[in-house]
Amino acid sequence: MGILSVESCLPPVSLLINHRQRLAALRVVCSPPSMNPATARLHPLFPSLSAHWAPDSSRALTRGLSSVYLPLHWKMSRPIPPIRTHLPIDKVAHRTVSFTLGLSKMPMINSHLVCPYPILPPQSLMDSTYSALQKRVREKLLEEWSSLFLTLGYYLHPPALQPRPFMGLGKFVAGRIHQMRAGKGFLAAHPTWRSPDAATSCSRCGLEPETYEHAILSCPSRQHSRSRLLHGVTDVGPEAPLWSSLPLLKRLATLIGVTSTDFPPRCSHPPLPPVPRHSLSHPPGCPPRSLVFFSLAEVSGRWVSFLWLM
Repeated sequence: MGILSVESCLPPVSLLINHRQRLAALRVVCSPPSMNPATARLHPLFPSLSAHWAPDSSRALTRGLSSVYLPLHWKMSRPIPPIRTHLPIDKVAHRTVSFTLGLSKMPMINSHLVCPYPILPPQSLMDSTYSALQKRVREKLLEEWSSLFLTLGYYLHPPALQPRPFMGLGKFVAGRIHQMRAGKGFLAAHPTWRSPDAATSCSRCGLEPETYEHAILSCPSRQHSRSRLLHGVTDVGPEAPLWSSLPLLKRLATLIGVTSTDFPPRCSHPPLPPVPRHSLSHPPGCPPRSLVFFSLAEVSGRWVSFLWLM
C-alpha cells in the first residue's frame, strides 16, 4: 500500500488529517483578533504581532490548582499516558511550535482589511513569511509520509502532493508507467504472488532480467525503436529529467505503445478510446442515432464485426 499511495500522490488519511489541522492552526494564530476572536485568547507568551489579548475564562478557572491538574503549557507535548492536556486554544497553538523556529513573531495575514495597527512589518513581508510557513507544513507532511511508509529497495521515487506530469498522457499509457515504476507490471523481472519462481530473463532478448531500466534503456530488441523515438532519455531514476519534461514523457509514451512494453498478456495494442457520439456521421436531415452496439456475423467462413446504429 505504501508504494501505491506514493505513486497515486494520495497521502494516507491519518497524515492528511494532521496536515489540514496544522494548516488550520497556522491560519488561526496568524489572523488578526478582530477577524478571528480565537486569536485574542492565545497565551500571552505566544509570539504574535497582536496587541490585543482577551482574558481567557478557562485559564482563569485553573488558578490555584495543583500542578497535576493544571493545563499544559502551549509549548509542551502531551505526556504518555495523557494525564494532563492543553486548553483548546493552546492545543491549536501547539501544532505550530515546530514551524516557529527562527521567527521572533508570527506574521499577520489580511491585516490590511482591519483597522491599522500602530507598528506592523510590510504586508508583502508578512505574506511571504506566511507562504514560507505553509511550505514548512507541506514539507512536514512529506517527511512523515516518507518515514511512516518505508518502501522496498527497488522503489526510490519520493512522495509528491501534486499529480505527476505523466498522469496526463492517457489512462492506458500512464498505467503502464505506474506499474513499471512500482515494480508491479507485466515485465518478467517484476515479482508476482501467483508465480514467485517464474523466470526473470527478458522474453525478447534473454540477455538480462527484464527490469524497467532494461526494457526502456538497454534491451537490444527495442534498440531500433529506441533510437528513433527516445532521443534525450538516458535515465529513468527518481532524479532523472524525464519525469519533469513533458516532451520526453511523450517520447516515452510513444516507445511504450510502439514496442508494446509492459502490455498485458494477449494485448498487442492499447485499447482505443470511446468514439464520441457527435462524431458519428448520419445522413442530412436525419437525427443522430441514439444507440450504438457491435455484433459478430460469420461471412465466408470468417467472423466479421458490424457496427449497428439505431
